[in-house]
Amino acid sequence: MKMAKSLFLGSAAAIISFGGAQAADLPIKAKAVEYVKICSLYGAGFYYIPGTDTCIKLGGYLRAESAFGTSYHFNTPDSGVGGARNRLSEYYSWRARQDLVVDTRTATEYGLLRTFAELAWTYTGGAYSGAGTGGTTYTTGIGNQVAQGTPGLYYAFIQFAGFTFGKAASQFSTPWGQYAANSFELPGAGGWDPALQFAYTFEFGQGISASFSAEDPVSRSQLAAWNVSAATVAGLATGAYGANDFGGARAPDLVASVTVDQAWGYLKASVAAHNNHAAYYGATEVTRYPDDKWGGAGQLALSIKNIPTGAGDTINMSAVYTYGASRYNFHDYTNAPSFAMYGSTGLAGAYQSVGLAGVSDSVFVAGSGQELTTTFGFNGGYTHNWNPNWATSVFGAWSAVRYNGTAKGYICGAFVAGLSLSTGFGGCNPDFNYAVIGTRTGWTPVKGLTFSAELAYTMLDQKYASGSTVTLPLQTAIAKPGATYELKDQNALTLLVRAQRSF
Repeated sequence: MKMAKSLFLGSAAAIISFGGAQAADLPIKAKAVEYVKICSLYGAGFYYIPGTDTCIKLGGYLRAESAFGTSYHFNTPDSGVGGARNRLSEYYSWRARQDLVVDTRTATEYGLLRTFAELAWTYTGGAYSGAGTGGTTYTTGIGNQVAQGTPGLYYAFIQFAGFTFGKAASQFSTPWGQYAANSFELPGAGGWDPALQFAYTFEFGQGISASFSAEDPVSRSQLAAWNVSAATVAGLATGAYGANDFGGARAPDLVASVTVDQAWGYLKASVAAHNNHAAYYGATEVTRYPDDKWGGAGQLALSIKNIPTGAGDTINMSAVYTYGASRYNFHDYTNAPSFAMYGSTGLAGAYQSVGLAGVSDSVFVAGSGQELTTTFGFNGGYTHNWNPNWATSVFGAWSAVRYNGTAKGYICGAFVAGLSLSTGFGGCNPDFNYAVIGTRTGWTPVKGLTFSAELAYTMLDQKYASGSTVTLPLQTAIAKPGATYELKDQNALTLLVRAQRSF
């Protein structure tokens, strides 16, 4: 009986095994392949992420460029080794950048859910600074290469049901920021700078909207709170009229704007309130401090599209006024807050000429309150499309910095004593103007590929009395000797050439 049972079980196992082998050889119906589908809800370039109702678009650009006549990309040689105009200064600088944009959108019962990020990897060759020994030192990158490679996160925000959270374009700014028809950095407008923010936008239809936001002042809108009592001779020689004396952040910038964006063009009015919170008069808290003061900024911007001169031609312009919020005019890409540009002189007894200027949010001395700085400016540009392949633009900007009488007294007290201004208090005026004019031409032989050249002329118009001289100390970082220098207006001509593939 045992033998019969064993034979039966063994046979059954063999049959099951044979049947299983045959079943494995039979064709099995494959799962349906999830193909990537075009998402037409949000314009060209969007696709559904497989298995979801979320649309995604990838884009960006790769850019290679050279700047001539300056040590700084997009910027005038108006400070540091660039402004020194000597053998430490560069005649050119090279750069390559890869930019990547990731845009996702999902329709929900509350409205559009969107995320947006723009990332960039930039490699700049020949980044110099003065070594203090008569030569230069290189800014080194990974592996001590003679260059710098830097990652960047330009935007990173979430939009949902009218709200915006994260790093996005300030609600104060225009879509073109300081780039009215150009790539060169211009003052005189709200700037391009993205800001960390919490915002809400009301959409009224017909392209009309209103936005309100709380924005981080540290990431975008603080410039300088000068404690003139702590000014040094070395700082004054660079256009820094005091020690920068910010306290910790206490309040966000409060921004409101109204926008009209229609087929004819674009109109925007925006205002911002900025809290100036200084630290202490001296090294410790027992020295006390000036009270906080609120300042602000206002802007009007206009863009006219498809003007009669040609298809796609545009005019962009912005005007801004600030009081205790100078970064809304002199944004962080203009080398503010200090300018020191050197040049030649014909004045007997002077070694060279120099243009010194500085801009702040507020000025104070020990025991006093803050005196807020006033600035105003304008920028604009016109772009003409000769044909689908060629376009030329002209652009310009003008900005002014004005200190009140009390602030001038503080600054001039330090300036006259520290730098031995030859004309004394009567010839001391720290006000100045800063202007740029230029032109750009671009050739697009195929869609997405543009070669361009941009020429810009910058003027620093200082207001110290004509014929004034100062005695500057030895400045080893820019190889300038301690000597007598004529205070004089300065200018610079720069050229930016670029090849860019956008996708």
